Parts: sequence; C-alpha cells; structure tokens
Amino acid sequence: MKKITLKLKASQSRILVSTGAYENIMEHLADAGLGPPFMVVSQKKVLSHVGKRPLGRNPIVTISDGERAKTLRTVSRLIDAMLELGLTRQSTVIALGGGVVGDVAGFAASIYLRGIAVVQVPTTLLAQVDSSVGGKTGVNHAAGKNLIGCFHQPPLVIADPGLLASLPERDYRSGLWEALKYGVIRDRNLFDHFERRLPAILRKEPRVLEDLVYRCLRIKADVVGIDEKENGLRRILNFGHTLGHAIEAASHYRGIKHGEAVGHGMIAATRIAQQLRRISGNEASRIVTAIQSIGTLPSIADLPVKEMMKSMRHDKKIRDGSIHFVLPRRVGKVDVEAGISPKLVATVIRSVSQ
Repeated sequence: MKKITLKLKASQSRILVSTGAYENIMEHLADAGLGPPFMVVSQKKVLSHVGKRPLGRNPIVTISDGERAKTLRTVSRLIDAMLELGLTRQSTVIALGGGVVGDVAGFAASIYLRGIAVVQVPTTLLAQVDSSVGGKTGVNHAAGKNLIGCFHQPPLVIADPGLLASLPERDYRSGLWEALKYGVIRDRNLFDHFERRLPAILRKEPRVLEDLVYRCLRIKADVVGIDEKENGLRRILNFGHTLGHAIEAASHYRGIKHGEAVGHGMIAATRIAQQLRRISGNEASRIVTAIQSIGTLPSIADLPVKEMMKSMRHDKKIRDGSIHFVLPRRVGKVDVEAGISPKLVATVIRSVSQ
C-alpha cells in the first residue's frame, strides 16, 4: 500500500493508494479515527460495478448520473437524508463514486452542521488522479461549472485502482487526459513514462495503473500543500480547464465528458502558447501528439464559439476582469498568463473544433 500525507495549515489528508483497499474500507475508516454514524453517497451504476458488501449495513443514498446531478436541489436532498438518519458532527459522509459524487457529497458535508467529515473513495480514474484530493467541492450554475462550492478537505482518501477494471473504456480514457496533465505541468519524467507505457496503461495493467495513480496524486498533494486555496501555484492544475469548462457549459453537460473537454482545452492552450511563441514547435507537437494518442476526442464542431467565449468570461479563474490561461513553456513547465487576445482565443477554438 502506498501512502501520501497532505499537510495543510488547519488539517491534513491521509491518502491511500492500493489495489483492493475498498474491500477493507471499514478498517481504513477506523484507523483514521472516523466512526459512525456513516452515510454513503453513491450512484446505482457505481454500486453495480464495485458492490455494496464492503460497506456493511451503512445507509446508502444515491444520486443521479452526470454533471446534471450537480445542483443545489441534489445537495438539499442529501441534507434531508442526513437529518433523517440523525447524522451528528461526529459523523462521516463516504463519497463512493466519480468526480460528481465527490463534489456533491463533499459540498453537502461541508455545510451540514457547519461541516462534518467526508471520505473520498473515487471509482473513476479521473477522480482517483485528481478530483478526490485537494478539497474542492461544489455544484454547477447555469452560468458555469462549479460556481457554487467551497474547500472542504477529506481526512481520508482511498484510491483503489482495482475498482477501475470494470470502468467503461470511454470513462477510463477520459481520466487519462487528466493524468497526462500532471506530466505537462509539473513532471517531465511522468510525461516520458506516460508516453513509454501508454499501451500498458490502456490495458489497465495493475502495477502500471497503481503507479500512475500514485505519481499523479503525489504531484497533486505537493501542489495543494503549497497552495490550498488556489491563490498561486495551484492554478497550474487548471491546464486545459479554462476552455474545458466552457465546452462543458456550452454542451449543457451532455455528450462530452470532463476529461474529453480538458483534452480539447489542453490542445487549445498549447496552440495559444505556440502562437504567442511561449513554446517551441517541437515541444508543442509532442504535447499535442501525446494528447491525441490517448484516443479520438469527440467533435465540438457544433458548439457555438460565442457561447464558449461567454462561458469563459464567467469562469472562476477570471482575475481583474481578465481570462487566465495555463500555457505550457515546455513539457514539465507551465505559466499562468492573462491578457490574451479574445480574437486569438476564438481563432484557436475554431481550429480545435474542426
């Protein structure tokens, strides 16, 4: 079992990465000093894949699938369930699922009785390498993604790569785009490893997959440990997300997955960097080739460019009225840059959309 400790000013997260860890979830909870009453938040399709047996007799509340579940109405329903079950300030919410479950369950836990513990048990690759760690919670608004939420750090994260065996291929590849992000922004060796071992990664070879999840989470924990509230360094984790979130909003969260939208966003950011001569042609080509090697991204040709530009103007990453992009300088190094011409952004979006 691989362990990471994310130390923050007011709290810390224990992160466990181990195939088979879900089978012993109740032991891990006890070891972390987390006791009942518990409430599990999940989805029917998740439970059908991973099974309920390790959860014992703990109550399970399910939410609907997809980004459309990330609403205040869903949060309100979860809080109703917490009240009905008599959860106290000593209780723990167990978020068993992908990023949607983690975001919604985490947000509900953060505001119930002014905050109770949430444990993240991610069941998708995207959640295992990214969203389960760092404490971001929230729901969507008509104007954009994750506009309502807060930081609420989980005392425990259990990442079990064995749960990914039955993950649908498209969902799995969606997570690979998020995993590749870490190599571009922070770790050239991870990027090299990703390129070299991609066939084994695509086959979900257990040791390779466990190593990939661990290496990504080490980077995530390192960045969050330095900048918990995204005032500085943590902003580099948004590589590909400025346009990615705009794509999701313009598509009304239908037909395109988060990782796929981020894949398009990473290509766009790399092309913007190339147009601005922030990155060499060879390095840019290497990044784009790696992104495309994961699989074919779904077309976004039908999405209005105006809608995407409008959505970016409502993005949380806006500062001083300016859209900020994370732009690669080379593999393993990125910068956050503002003041990029909207005309250039729109041109690049059109090129990515074709």
